[in-house]
Amino acid sequence: METSPPRAGHTRTTQGRLRGWNLTVFIPPLAVVGAVLVAADARNWWEATVLALGVLAALVVLERWTAGDTSRVVVPCLIVTAAVWPFGVLVADSHRAFYGMTIVVPFFVARLPRHRAAATVGLGAFVAAVGAAELLESPDDVPGVLLRYVLVPTAVVVVATCLMFANRRFYEIIEEAREREAELAVYRERVRFAGDLHDIQGHTLHVVKLKIALAEKLVRRDIGRVEEELREVHALVSDTIAQTKQLAYAQRRLNLSVELENAKNLFEAAGIRVRVNREGAVDERVDGLLGQVLRETTTNILRHAQATRVRITLSRSGITIENDGAPHAPLPRLGGLAALRERVGDSGGELTVEQENGRFLTAAEFSPLGAATPRRPARKDDNR
Repeated sequence: METSPPRAGHTRTTQGRLRGWNLTVFIPPLAVVGAVLVAADARNWWEATVLALGVLAALVVLERWTAGDTSRVVVPCLIVTAAVWPFGVLVADSHRAFYGMTIVVPFFVARLPRHRAAATVGLGAFVAAVGAAELLESPDDVPGVLLRYVLVPTAVVVVATCLMFANRRFYEIIEEAREREAELAVYRERVRFAGDLHDIQGHTLHVVKLKIALAEKLVRRDIGRVEEELREVHALVSDTIAQTKQLAYAQRRLNLSVELENAKNLFEAAGIRVRVNREGAVDERVDGLLGQVLRETTTNILRHAQATRVRITLSRSGITIENDGAPHAPLPRLGGLAALRERVGDSGGELTVEQENGRFLTAAEFSPLGAATPRRPARKDDNR
């Protein structure tokens, strides 16, 4: 099965959302304007029928555009609107029959792989040439014909096509900015992790260096003091290994309030709307674990999803993080959450992960006494 690159899929998602908004906002007034123009220009029912076909073709292209599939309809609709324009000029005496082309031509030109400028000029020339044919019917009103049938229709069609190019570029700029913000958010998270790692190991290494230097000086004078210094170095290194492992596996005790504020900042920087619901004060006994779940989930959303909305719900004994933009694919292996699931289970809680219909949900819940459940004894290989 063919898959699209993440950026392409994300771009289509954003453009589809914006196009849907455009459809809701613009199609009703465009339909009303088209109906008014048909009613104003048609002199009988069959003229109204033909002129209405041009408006209908334009609305069909708009509807297909919101579905991201104009390829099958844009050419037939262009032919219809291009045929309605000569009918309007030569039969219905309508200088507004180009209305359908104003909508269809920009979509037709936009989907061309090349020579878009030439196509714009050619279609503009067609509109002008058809409009100029009205001079055959009204040779005594050259200025009026040139204005109403040539200059205005041609200018409107060409300007509308140029605006379509500007609109597409606008979508691209929005998407590029969003991607840069997401990359920056992940970079900030990495810098924060590096800072935590430096806090753990930097001080330890400096102290170890000093103690070894002291032991070298005392090795021939006070062997008892040397042994004491080496025991302290050993204990210090063991503690640092344990802290580094906790950091690597998201087991370091965190503050939920700090993590919540950090998650909000990261999501907002990535252009993701975040909503926080508090259903009660969080039990202090599970505060750290819930903070770890929130941190790991935040990182996963930024790296693996194309989210636009995140909802965080806090209760006394649990947290739920739900986001959209999940890929329509099997649930990926998330190593950090897998490690957290075991730790949460050891503390009397349950960590669940669900993915369905573009929605991803991570939830950690503890029973009222779950946080007080004794931890299992450490295995011999726990510190490896």
